[in-house]
Amino acid sequence: MSRVDVVVTGLGATTPLGGDVASTWDAMLAGRSGVRPLTQEWAADLPVRIAAQLVVEPSEVLERVKLRRLDRSEAIALIATQQAWADAGLADAGLDSERLAVSIGTGIGGVQTLLAQDDIMESSGPRRVSPHTVPMLMPNGPAAWVGLELGAKAGVHSVASACATGAEAIALGLDIIRSGRADVVVTGGTEAVIHPLPIAGFSSMRAMSTRNDEPEKASRPWDKARDGFVLGEGAAVLVLERADHARARGARVYARFAGAGITSDGYDIVQPHPDGEGASRAIAKAIADAGIARTDITHVNAHATSTPVGDMAEIAAVRKALGDHAVLTATKSMSGHLLGAAGALESVATVLAIYHGVVPPTINLDDPDDGLDLDVAAHKARHMDIPAALNNSFGFGGHNVALIFTRA
Repeated sequence: MSRVDVVVTGLGATTPLGGDVASTWDAMLAGRSGVRPLTQEWAADLPVRIAAQLVVEPSEVLERVKLRRLDRSEAIALIATQQAWADAGLADAGLDSERLAVSIGTGIGGVQTLLAQDDIMESSGPRRVSPHTVPMLMPNGPAAWVGLELGAKAGVHSVASACATGAEAIALGLDIIRSGRADVVVTGGTEAVIHPLPIAGFSSMRAMSTRNDEPEKASRPWDKARDGFVLGEGAAVLVLERADHARARGARVYARFAGAGITSDGYDIVQPHPDGEGASRAIAKAIADAGIARTDITHVNAHATSTPVGDMAEIAAVRKALGDHAVLTATKSMSGHLLGAAGALESVATVLAIYHGVVPPTINLDDPDDGLDLDVAAHKARHMDIPAALNNSFGFGGHNVALIFTRA
């Protein structure tokens, strides 16, 4: 495959920390939590009554007529895309639509639409079900709507690999540009499943924190008192571009997307390999793909969801594949876990860390696990030189994705 340089020229996001990239990034640097109590009536009897909900509702951004045809996951994917597209300055760039591709994934998809329309059918009969139901619930819906919004004709792709989805969609974007199929790929992840059924399901697995009385302290990666992840919602989108294409139009470049590594555990449907074996292979593959020395990587945005097993399996993987010199952070401590959008939001954070030379903090790391023997930027942001950074994402089913970005 051709070794063309690929760069990041646009960023967009709507998250539990802010309605755009700037406000989300400011909240991360300040160490603010986006986790809040669930005040909806349906949450009263749930064992978990906290989540990281969007700061800005889609209805504040998109027209009501448009929203009626969109699942929440589709709406926020469009919002993040509009931001990234504007940020990249592509609106008036005269881009050939046959050289524009989309790669946007979701881990669960339009579950809110599915459950709401099922309720309507049960209560009012099949004739009351919306004619927009199928396009709203299909998992390729977010990617399809983004493709339509931008008029992309080089391919619209939808990845679904649980919590590794956003990162894998971005890795696919790298492959698309390297293959020569497109000059620009709009890529990322979206998820909006804060609903009683997913919460009940995750709760039954004992995967979620039950710290209902202290929501801001519930997501605590690597801390001895961690008791599970906090469900979040949101979308994040990056514009990837062939470097010479970006240079020719005078685009601002945030970072170079240097390499990606993808592996699978072959171990368990929900548990990671306890030694992080598959994760370490993904990191090693990403380093080899990027063509850099592992010592060039001085920062890691970890997957670190705040689960007892997963957090330390990742530490083992990083230590084995990368060594002990890099500074880690876990931005899920603030944003919660955005599932299929997590890897995309954390890629945005990784790119901005390189661009600004600052690592966002990991909050709530008050009593580190005894096995945490790597350097973590705890409690406050750390300014430092970051020539290259690693972003890890792992998902149910044993999906492992490692992405490496370098200074432009």
